[in-house]
Amino acid sequence: MTDVQTRTEAATHHECASASGATSTRRCILVGAGALGAGAVLAACGTDSSGTNPNGTDFDTNPAPAGSTAAGGTGDGDTGDSGGSATVLVAASKVAVGGGVITNDLVVTQPTEGTFKAFSKVCTHQGCEVSEIADGQIICRCHNSFFSIKDGAPTSGPAQQPLTETKVELDGDNVVKAA
Repeated sequence: MTDVQTRTEAATHHECASASGATSTRRCILVGAGALGAGAVLAACGTDSSGTNPNGTDFDTNPAPAGSTAAGGTGDGDTGDSGGSATVLVAASKVAVGGGVITNDLVVTQPTEGTFKAFSKVCTHQGCEVSEIADGQIICRCHNSFFSIKDGAPTSGPAQQPLTETKVELDGDNVVKAA
């Protein structure tokens, strides 16, 4: 019968820690290489909170919606469609009567023909983004909160506060933020 000796992880760690360097075992080298690799991966995944892109430009935490003038544009906010300086949120034709559209930052609704409303797309329950609009309701599927497309008020679910409203108006064929 052969006697087999086993080592615990603590014994291996102690052996690596007390090695003088001249007699490193293969296990110690592999453990050290793995730790070094894990450190490199974690360092690469870190974030810099300085607020500057590697190319030297600042991050924009509130980018301009599609169809509006972004940074580097004419600077007057004119989209070329209406001659005004309002920020275009969505084409009015894309917002169904009794429904709505979820944009980058807002939910734009049309509760009755010709009446447009806009609300934050961040649910007031726990900060999830609303995910759909159906049957006259703005719906957050994270915890099944429902909000009215008329005023953003909660109609069911755990949310107790209404969605924050943003004033909008019709400018030509577009729904824009009100001045």
